[in-house]
Amino acid sequence: MAKLYFYYSTMNAGKTTNLLQSAHNYHERGMRTLILTPRLDDRFGAGTVKSRIGISARGRMFGADDDLLAIVREDREHSGPLHCVLVDESQFLNKAQVWQLSDIVDVLNIPVLAYGLRTDFRGELFEGSRYLLAWADNLVELKTICHTGRKATMVVRVDDNGRAVTEGPQVEIGGNDRYVSVSRAEFKKITAGQSQIELQQGMLPLGEVMS
Repeated sequence: MAKLYFYYSTMNAGKTTNLLQSAHNYHERGMRTLILTPRLDDRFGAGTVKSRIGISARGRMFGADDDLLAIVREDREHSGPLHCVLVDESQFLNKAQVWQLSDIVDVLNIPVLAYGLRTDFRGELFEGSRYLLAWADNLVELKTICHTGRKATMVVRVDDNGRAVTEGPQVEIGGNDRYVSVSRAEFKKITAGQSQIELQQGMLPLGEVMS
C-alpha cells in the first residue's frame, strides 16, 4: 500500500542526498520515478536537484498554482507507469498541494516521499511542513548536529557578514552562505543576542556536516 512520507530536518542533514539515493534505488530495480522541485529554488539551474556531495538529477519544476496530482497524471499518460514521486524542498508547498500529494497516494496508489525543512529562521513552521506533519502517513527525522555538539533542530539565517538575522521574509533561497543549523538552546541564545555566529571566522564546522 502506497504511503505519504515526510522526511524533515534542519539544513545540512542530507535531505537531497537521501532523495537522490531513493530515486537511484528505484531505478536500479527498473522502476520509474518523478522528482518534483519548486521553481523558486534555482540555485543549481532550473529543474536541477543537487546535493552538496555533488550528485544531481533533473526534476519537474512546479509553482504555487500548479496541481501536483494533475502533473503526475499527465506524466503517467505520456511516460508510462510511475512507481514513486519524490518532492524536494517540500516546505515550499502550499496546503492544497500537500492535499494533492495525499491524493497521489490515495487515488493513484503511488508512494510519495517529500523532503523538507520543518521550521524557518524564526522557529515557525513552513506551510508545506505544517500540513505534511499533519497528514503524512510516516514522519522521518533526518538528524544533524549543532556546532556545540548537540542535536540541531533549528535554523538561523545570517547576513553577508555571518551575523544572525531575526527579521525578514520567510522565504529567502540560500545555502551554507545564508543558513546555519543549531540546537534549540543555541537558537535561543543567538536570537536573544547572547551568542554570535561567525561564519567567516570558522566557528562552525559546516564543511564537516553532510547535506
